[in-house]
Amino acid sequence: MDSSKQTRQVILRLLNNLGSQKEVQQYLKKFSALETDKFAIVKVGGEILQQDIAALSSSLAFLQQVGLAPIIVHGAGPQLNQTLASEGIESRVVDGLRVTTPEVLKLARRVFQAENLRLVDALRDAGVRATSITSGVFEAELLDQEKYGMVGKITGVHMELIRAALRAQSMPVISPFAETVDGQILNVNADMATSELVHAAQPFKIIFLTGTGGILDHDGNLISSINLSTDYRHLMSSHWLHSGMRLKLQQVHDMLLDLPHSSSVSITQPAMLAKELFTYRGSGTLVRYGENIQVCKDWSEVDQGRLKNLLEVSFQKTLSADYFESTDLAAVFVSDSYRAAAVIVQEEDIVRLDKFSVTEEAQGEGLGRSLWEQVRESYPSMYWRARPGNPINQFYFQQADGCIKGSSWNIFWYGVDDYQQIQALVQRANQAPITLY
Repeated sequence: MDSSKQTRQVILRLLNNLGSQKEVQQYLKKFSALETDKFAIVKVGGEILQQDIAALSSSLAFLQQVGLAPIIVHGAGPQLNQTLASEGIESRVVDGLRVTTPEVLKLARRVFQAENLRLVDALRDAGVRATSITSGVFEAELLDQEKYGMVGKITGVHMELIRAALRAQSMPVISPFAETVDGQILNVNADMATSELVHAAQPFKIIFLTGTGGILDHDGNLISSINLSTDYRHLMSSHWLHSGMRLKLQQVHDMLLDLPHSSSVSITQPAMLAKELFTYRGSGTLVRYGENIQVCKDWSEVDQGRLKNLLEVSFQKTLSADYFESTDLAAVFVSDSYRAAAVIVQEEDIVRLDKFSVTEEAQGEGLGRSLWEQVRESYPSMYWRARPGNPINQFYFQQADGCIKGSSWNIFWYGVDDYQQIQALVQRANQAPITLY
């Protein structure tokens, strides 16, 4: 099978796992508008290169076929551990850093170069133009030679080789080695190298590809969205967040502090990379520094002019003049910027989602996901309706426990399992007044 046919099959397979065409086109438009070195930095752990290089290559092939070229930084820790063990060389770790003797450094360079070339070859086999970069990016000085050996502290990042590869429409694949001003090679932790590269490049997306596919909660379930401005302190104080995930979350927090608020971090599996990037629902953990989501229980707490503008721009319709006076409000969830809002109305036995509106820009940042999760946390049962042609229906189908389709309205719900109650909710939803014209 020739590489172009193989790549086409990869793209078709990945597209089948994605959401609606509108979602894909919306994200693609946003990503394509960025400068080439501002799209994404992808950190690939050594265990992914060992166990999942085929899925990784397929996902990256898809990105290049749609005109996107992330910067790849890879590790090779497990491979180096195996090589050191086979050579009978002790591997010591102090403060999370591998103590690097000249003998360890020699083997590390050999192992990382081999893994770099193996990834580049796998990418080329999948039809990806890729460039191997094993030096010339990171400048460093010795961190503490007596304590850590030949381990470097990065003092500068040189983007010239990376930008040259991107100008040639080739995906740069970078090994985390640094040089001193005198040319001495130093070992650098791959996560630290990624952090420094992020600070230098200021990308829109940072992606960590891991075996778990994201950050897990106390039940071992994936946390799909984290808004650091509201969630970070609580998560870091949680006893169930084990050390590895705690360190990852802290690293992500520190990265995003130095980036524009539009930047975000995705932690996912290689096979799910496209779904995480191109759908509202995603597939891993999306982390943003984000903005606060206010919960208003009374219309007097809401900037009604800004909310009206958000709803009318989002739906391309006019809000009824008496909407705020005639709507029996349970709560309005609204972001600080008024780019995302959910209006919940109170009924006798349940709440109804009356409006859910997120600007296109905020959808691309994951703000809609944060908003939805906060609504669900507050209301364990809820129902709502949407026109059959509503472009967000794909997302609603994924979030709802059930749906009854109609010619005028699709009726969705979650947290309700009584059939008679569902019938009543469907009737109620169909009779609810129309407030956008």
